[in-house]
Amino acid sequence: MVLISLLSFGVFLGYIGRTSAGICRPSLVEWLITSFLLFAGSIIITGYCLSALDLTGTTWAWAIAVFIPPTILRFVFSKIAPQTTVFSPLKMVVSRWHAAQRWYVSGTVYLRFLFGVMILSVAIIGITNLLLVLFTVPNEWDSMTGHLNRVVQYIQRGTMAHFGGTNWNIDTYPKSVCTIQIYSYLMTGKFENAFKLIHHLSYWITLVTVFGIAQRITKNRLNASFFCALAFALFLDFLMQAVTTETDIVLAAYLSCLLYFLFTYRVTYENRYLYLAALSFGIVYGHKVTFTLLLPSVFVVMIYTVFLQKGKGQKKENITLNINWPAIFKLGIAIVVCFCLWTLPTGYVKNVQVFGHPIGPPTSLKHQSIERATSNGGYRNLFEQGSRNVVRYAYDFVNLDGLRNVKIGQEINRGMRIPLVWLEDKLQMRLDETTEFSIVPFSFERRFEFFNGNPYWGIFGFALVFPLLFLALFGILRSPAHWFLAVALLLHFAALSYSAPYDPWKGRYFQETGVFGVLFLTLLFTHKYSLEKSGYSAALKTYVGVVTVVACISALLAVFLNFRCLPFDALGKKSAFKTERIPMMTFARPDITQAYLKFDELVPDSATVALGTINDDFEYPLYGKHLSRRLIPIRPFELPLRPIPPGTDYLMYAKSDTIDLFKPLPTDIRLGTDTTMKGMIVKGEDYYLRKLK
Repeated sequence: MVLISLLSFGVFLGYIGRTSAGICRPSLVEWLITSFLLFAGSIIITGYCLSALDLTGTTWAWAIAVFIPPTILRFVFSKIAPQTTVFSPLKMVVSRWHAAQRWYVSGTVYLRFLFGVMILSVAIIGITNLLLVLFTVPNEWDSMTGHLNRVVQYIQRGTMAHFGGTNWNIDTYPKSVCTIQIYSYLMTGKFENAFKLIHHLSYWITLVTVFGIAQRITKNRLNASFFCALAFALFLDFLMQAVTTETDIVLAAYLSCLLYFLFTYRVTYENRYLYLAALSFGIVYGHKVTFTLLLPSVFVVMIYTVFLQKGKGQKKENITLNINWPAIFKLGIAIVVCFCLWTLPTGYVKNVQVFGHPIGPPTSLKHQSIERATSNGGYRNLFEQGSRNVVRYAYDFVNLDGLRNVKIGQEINRGMRIPLVWLEDKLQMRLDETTEFSIVPFSFERRFEFFNGNPYWGIFGFALVFPLLFLALFGILRSPAHWFLAVALLLHFAALSYSAPYDPWKGRYFQETGVFGVLFLTLLFTHKYSLEKSGYSAALKTYVGVVTVVACISALLAVFLNFRCLPFDALGKKSAFKTERIPMMTFARPDITQAYLKFDELVPDSATVALGTINDDFEYPLYGKHLSRRLIPIRPFELPLRPIPPGTDYLMYAKSDTIDLFKPLPTDIRLGTDTTMKGMIVKGEDYYLRKLK
């Protein structure tokens, strides 16, 4: 059965590649991007349909049904945007490989050094991350409480219907990514690490799209495009999620696809890119509701690429005030259709029905939205506290993340930031003292777990991207494309700052901002003091060289000293490859490790367990090594306690939380949570196990 599933998976990938070749132009970059979009879009819409038929956990249904959407899409595109040029992707791979070799050897000594260091670093990181993806279990906090927890529930239940989970994320988060994780898991013979496939794939596809967008902006300058792609591969917040099951990296991939098709439309004026952009829009909005914060930024890019027509003749790069109404109409209609097919079924409508809001229950809204500021002073207070957040995040960006994982790097980082700390004190901004619009109070010295696991962009961000951004914004470096990108980036920065309280984990949300930001690095190759010119701008070349080397070292240290997934023994911890399953999954909450180990020892893999746990409890590790235990939550988020279903073998509950809900029996087994540990992000409960039959 496993062999048949793998064979079906391989055939599907081949079919997607062939279908993509019938939709896109003869371009390797475009073929890869279109294939990724068709892969994700086909699985997502198949998952919605199988869920309605209670076939979510049925392998044969996936194996057959997943071929239907790409077939329909190929037919639709053959009618609305026919592709008449036949090409072979395999031959194109060989051709582009030889072209890349010629490009590298033709560069100056400086450029060969610069790109050589970056390529070597990305190769080491890529191999290391791939090994971590394949041979270490997932252990991200949100996955342990919600994201992966619900995926297993959907497989066991046979449907993605709302069922009332312990953690509010289980029922409220959009379900599109779950379909891809379920398909990947089932078609690889129930290989647990296949849950990470879409996330790791998103890392590489985003690099391809960044390369492609840079090509469109710079008129196919390879040096600028390769530098952007390689630099983004070293953005720390981005590369850290390549080994996880966190959802932000997938959002960045979908967003980058959308931007690629918009910029390609501006170059070609071919309608196929409007429709592919609409498909990207529907998929990305169905992936995560935080795309709402990107809507102003995307709209700004649409103004430049679609709404305003280009000039003619020698002024074709300039923009005019002539509105491209036909393109706007086609894009608008296509977005509405794709929104209905890929966005609405993801769970927003059900959230409105259950919670009265498309995002989720009132508790989560008060915790993570503007209500925390507007409830105490209205929108005037929101403006004040949001403005503080702008400065807080700006301060967080100016850090040598990655490098400060080691002592000497931390000392250098602390010394570099002394003027910033002094300035904040003199201006009396009270960034760390005012906490009403903060999930966790701001600190100039963030906890190691925060900056190690959730860094920002590293040195590329504050040393290159933002200086170039402001040079483009104020017209010192003239480029219409970059001026609109600057506005788009700043709008997203503001949206993240004003829409929710300050969060020390927010580095991961700035991945999407980074997709806009990394494109400013093309300016290093397109103006008077270009890095391509021999004998020019020695100071700039030295500066960029130093920044790049530091960025490479920082990225390597970020991966090698990633506290939650160490490839080697370090920081007083064993390598992730040597760490057992339960300790690996509970690394963020070591006080519960012994309790979970005892649970795993006492409860058979095939048992049915009722869970009297709470919102922050890690439930995913309790499914067991083969994900075969049946877990039934009886304390759904903000809902009354449910009765224990007949046929349940065990009850696991947290004494401190459920003492009024359950009467502990003398025969209940205390699982052994270490209640004496200090400094926990969230303190573990005192867990008990009761055998019911």
